[in-house]
Amino acid sequence: MCPISMIFVSSSIAPVIAFRTNVGKFFGAGLSTFVKHTQDQVSYIPLHASVMEPKTEERQALSPAYATAKEQLMAQIRASAPKGFPIEKWDGYIEHFVTEYGQTIQESGKYSPEFFASNMLSIFQFGFKFGLPASPDHYTFDTAHTAIREPFDYYEWGCNFFRPAMNLEKSVVLGEENLKNAFEQVKAGDNVVFFANHQSEADPQVMSCMLEAVGLGREAAELTYVAGHKVRTDVLAVPFSMGRNILCIHSKKHIDADPETKSDKTAENLKTMGAMQQMMKQGGLSIWVAPSGGRDRRNVATGEIPIAPFDQKTIDMFRLMANKSKTPTHFYPLSMVSYNLCPPPDTVEASTGEARNVRFEPVGIACGKELESVGGLESRHLFTEHAQQVVEENYQLLLDAISQKKNI
Repeated sequence: MCPISMIFVSSSIAPVIAFRTNVGKFFGAGLSTFVKHTQDQVSYIPLHASVMEPKTEERQALSPAYATAKEQLMAQIRASAPKGFPIEKWDGYIEHFVTEYGQTIQESGKYSPEFFASNMLSIFQFGFKFGLPASPDHYTFDTAHTAIREPFDYYEWGCNFFRPAMNLEKSVVLGEENLKNAFEQVKAGDNVVFFANHQSEADPQVMSCMLEAVGLGREAAELTYVAGHKVRTDVLAVPFSMGRNILCIHSKKHIDADPETKSDKTAENLKTMGAMQQMMKQGGLSIWVAPSGGRDRRNVATGEIPIAPFDQKTIDMFRLMANKSKTPTHFYPLSMVSYNLCPPPDTVEASTGEARNVRFEPVGIACGKELESVGGLESRHLFTEHAQQVVEENYQLLLDAISQKKNI
């Protein structure tokens, strides 16, 4: 998934004469597009051209073999674009993403230029086919989406795209026993909710790869992610999301961005809540949710990446639904380190639009012990504060462990 602003985010795409697409997120910040439908044609019209340039930094240049593969790949991507799609307007942003991924795969030292090109071409082909609203094969998500594993396995495809970008030899899993205890509870028919910080669009793939590393690969594939509109509507995020179990919820942070759709978003949230309540009643459910409502952001003054504050109302809602389900539900704090893998922009945008950056970096997760039910009805904040504190403490331990491993 790609990719995911993980809790209470979203927007529905109405079948009207003109509606907004989200190609901008993958090809450049701040550039939106309206797609006008007629019976005979589809035209793409830029709303404005004030675009933030992709983040650049000094990296190893592509080798001649990789540069040739990139040149051939760009030609294939241009040829794959649907009729009427303004490929020339997005060419620079596509090339930025392609170059980033190529440099990352090259830096890993484990894969061929042909592997890089094949992996990269697939994301654009799937994105054009399933992500563009004008496509006849455009994929629309229900509020509760089940991962598509056949006839094509989008889950494994998503993992295979991001796994080569992870420096797995230097990656770290802490709290392995707590993870295994949690999934034993799921196996016994109880529910488990992981309250996690959220750092990159590849967090679902990071979670999968880290769980695979400790023998929990099957459990990783069964996780359900609480996700927002960007993972369901961004052109290139759609195929990644198709391979994940998702509960689609509009974020409190973004729900007021468009007053005209607020009532629709609220109704969709209620539908999702109903679906989640039924799933929790049945039991055996594992959920990953970011109570902050979005990704952690870098402090531009210090360069540090603090954990975004957890929203108490979000955590209260999950505890309330757990009680209503009448099925034993366990809550675990989960710390994630993945920021450097796919560094997000330093500011939060309600609309889509950001350049894609990919780095060959170690990642990690740390699962704390099951959270105790501290704080009564009048002191609910104590539970949220405790969850945040444990996530922050384990996050620092995780950073230290990764740093030590990198220096060996």
